[in-house]
Amino acid sequence: MIQIALVFAYVCIGLSLILAMWRLWKGPNVIDRVLALDTLVVNGIGMIVVFGISTGVETYFESALIIAMLGFVSTVAYARFVLRGNIIE
Repeated sequence: MIQIALVFAYVCIGLSLILAMWRLWKGPNVIDRVLALDTLVVNGIGMIVVFGISTGVETYFESALIIAMLGFVSTVAYARFVLRGNIIE
């Protein structure tokens, strides 16, 4: 039963990655592209977690946590750059 759920999760996350890449490539403005990048980071984290569940290796969960922190900081920095023109005031 868990194998079916893992395959379903891989398919859903893969489809979500494809749609986010489409929004990143075709986004009408910069804000849509920032949100698409943030969505790609979240989907990448989901893919790492599902892969960690399927292999049973706990290191993937720690790497997903580090990528989540870096993704959050980079999204905030890029959004501040887009809105204000500088990151550090």
